[in-house]
Amino acid sequence: MAEEEYEGAPDHLADKMAELDEDFAEQRAETMRASLSDYDLEDDDADLLAGAVRGEHDIHYMPALPVVAIVGRPNVGKSALVNRILGRREAVVEDTPGVTRDRVTYKAEWMDRRFSLVDTGGWEPDAKGIDRSVAAQAEIAIDLSDLVLFVVDAKVGATSTDEYVVKLLRKSGKIVFLVANKIDDPRQDPEAAALWNLGLGEPYPVSAIHGRGVADLLDAVMAKLPDVSAVAKAEIGGPRRVAILGRPNVGKSSLLNKAAGEERVVVNELAGTTRDPVDEIVEMGGKMWRLVDTAGIRRRVHLQQGADFYASLRTSTALEKAEVAVVVLDVSQPISVQDLNIIDMVLESGRALVLAFNKWDRLSDDDMENSDRRRYLEREIEQDLAHVAWAPRVNISAKTGRHFDRLVPALEKALENWDRRIPTGKFNAFLTELVAAHPHPLRGGKQPRVLFGTQATTRPPTFVLFTTGFLDPGYRRYIQRRLREIYEFDGTPIVINMRVREKRQR
Repeated sequence: MAEEEYEGAPDHLADKMAELDEDFAEQRAETMRASLSDYDLEDDDADLLAGAVRGEHDIHYMPALPVVAIVGRPNVGKSALVNRILGRREAVVEDTPGVTRDRVTYKAEWMDRRFSLVDTGGWEPDAKGIDRSVAAQAEIAIDLSDLVLFVVDAKVGATSTDEYVVKLLRKSGKIVFLVANKIDDPRQDPEAAALWNLGLGEPYPVSAIHGRGVADLLDAVMAKLPDVSAVAKAEIGGPRRVAILGRPNVGKSSLLNKAAGEERVVVNELAGTTRDPVDEIVEMGGKMWRLVDTAGIRRRVHLQQGADFYASLRTSTALEKAEVAVVVLDVSQPISVQDLNIIDMVLESGRALVLAFNKWDRLSDDDMENSDRRRYLEREIEQDLAHVAWAPRVNISAKTGRHFDRLVPALEKALENWDRRIPTGKFNAFLTELVAAHPHPLRGGKQPRVLFGTQATTRPPTFVLFTTGFLDPGYRRYIQRRLREIYEFDGTPIVINMRVREKRQR
């Protein structure tokens, strides 16, 4: 249902919030919280509600999830193992080697532990053995993980390629589990035992297709996996971390060079020159910042373009490490599906967002063609970027430095709002006034009520509503929009979650 359904007469909500007696609001919120004892609550509700009395400046940081990489030759069953661990069919599985090409990172959970699972795609040795680029791909995949699941087809046994990767794994110093796949029957266990010869310790016999042995493997993995990623760890304090994202050749490297004041990154008209993210500490606006110039994201990443595949993997890792993303868009080109996919990637990550419209120097008012392009661009922004209208926008030229000074204020605003916390009393007063003026429509003869709300975390601001029924997506979007109108949330996504609870039977 559209947000417009909930619009009505002016509610003067901003004025009411400005005149709010905060002490009274906190007392009323405490009464609302206490009334939840009449409802059937779950165990983790108590933890959330206990935190609902935290102050405005009590900022919580979400630790980076530990990263488990699955590596191995093509067709050894890596994607089947991914699907088995996830408990759903996410990764494409075919008998054709090298099917894994596009999406590589998934969020997984086992025994109440959450972690990132990376399906790296297979590599093929050439006639002379594994070549330099393939070796680099394997090293990158290993480098970006906290723990490696090295999958071998136990029926085929160890190959020269497997033995080469074993050398990389030993050199990396990472925790490695040797997974002997395709052991569908206990009678085949001796085939797995033969892999002791690789020198990686005990092989874990599993059948990714049938699920045999996977639970035991995951139990062992959880015992060794750190709680917080050492690779994508949340670095509290120090320079704020900025990921520079965009499709190839939009000017990401030029932007970094302009920030650094020197040529630190190769800039080439050939799209996709940058392969690896290059972390740079630079001074902008009197502050130090850590900038990551990420490899351009392509629409599809094919196996023969192996460097691009791992560049995409590095990009997602850089975003996971970052606090704010600058998505660079080339104003001389129409906004593309690739651009929108990258923005969606940022939204999914929950990072703060700034949109940098680069090559603005090409849109001269004197040139009729460019004047038309500017008009079309405004229409594209209005239509295609409406869902991120809250993101600060800077019109710059990385090449000439035009309006570059506007980037830092936009970054600071986005990060400040990413950290913003609304006190529980204020938030519940906002909800009470909003619902009274614009109640949720009846659904099936019943009207869902909002019992209580609290901000669970920041980074991004995440709110939880306790309700008596499911709130329409349009109503939740309406709450988000009004939150943005009343409180300053420019530059950050807002997450609204629901917990539907029923009244306890007496």
